[in-house]
Amino acid sequence: MESSSSGPARGARGRVTLQIIADVLDVSTATVSLALRNAPVVAEATRLRVQQAARDLGYTYNRGAAALRTARSDMLAVALSDVALPDHAAILGAVEDTAREAGRTILLGTTAEDLGRQERVLAMLGEFRPDGLLIVPAGGTTAAALYQLLVAGIPVVQVSREVEGLAFDYVGSDDTMAACLAVEHLLALGHRRIGMIGGANGLSSHRARRRAFCEALQRAGVPIDCDWLIDGYGSRETGIEGVGRLVALPDAPTAVVCVDDLTALGAMTGLARAERRPGRDLSIVGCGDAPEAAVSEPRLSTVRAHHGAIGRRAAEVLLRRIAEPDAPRERHLIPPELVVRDSCARLDRAAA
Repeated sequence: MESSSSGPARGARGRVTLQIIADVLDVSTATVSLALRNAPVVAEATRLRVQQAARDLGYTYNRGAAALRTARSDMLAVALSDVALPDHAAILGAVEDTAREAGRTILLGTTAEDLGRQERVLAMLGEFRPDGLLIVPAGGTTAAALYQLLVAGIPVVQVSREVEGLAFDYVGSDDTMAACLAVEHLLALGHRRIGMIGGANGLSSHRARRRAFCEALQRAGVPIDCDWLIDGYGSRETGIEGVGRLVALPDAPTAVVCVDDLTALGAMTGLARAERRPGRDLSIVGCGDAPEAAVSEPRLSTVRAHHGAIGRRAAEVLLRRIAEPDAPRERHLIPPELVVRDSCARLDRAAA
């Protein structure tokens, strides 16, 4: 007895193929492939028809087979410390938007600022044969730790943090300018006893901000007290502990620059626990402009780093690197912007 079948014929093992979709719609398989990847060369009406037919037929994209055919995976790998961090979340969102517009998929790994975990994450990401990698290197990363990426010829763009000694493209905020803007703002308010909370030698962004902080004070002829420089990775805990140490000093600073907004928000929490208030008892400037900075109490003055712009530029640079592997190295510094809110006050209104 012959069996009857409703609907289009399927490929081996019942799998719906591009050819089946093309036959149903009377278009070419190339049109189907481009439409499923949202390629702009396909008219929108055709793209929508193809995608609806694919859903109706139960088509599943076989990325592995596509990679074998094209020697490309259409995936961009991204290695971040923690997507819960405001700056990393903003970078990732912009990277994903840019990748999607280019018909690419994001493959994400997180390192938690752990060098061993970073090594494992990079190995895992490499198994998926991404076309390129965006990485915010974990604190303490050396050129040797990333050298294998260079040997493998994987296009790499470093984002926000830079490991010296590698011929990788780089996109980040101008950290030197950020620290200068913060210091100059406090100097203009009359402060001369200025400290800094946060700063880790293993992070290029922290090193640049600390160095620029000290140089800005030196240019202004303002003394630097080493007791007012609190080391540590950017975190609320660093801010809470750091401000506690500073306000306990007999000759405490009247203002502080924090290495990032999480540290600054932590410092404001620490002040509140000591029954003191930012602006009135200690002026505080952050760095980054996290969403919470605009709604904190008081609202945090900070230096906006434009993380979304950094993420988009980094993705664009990586896509160019993939297309032109031998092009000259690119290095982009996105200018930051001072955002004045309520956590700072003139010295005559603050604690002298």
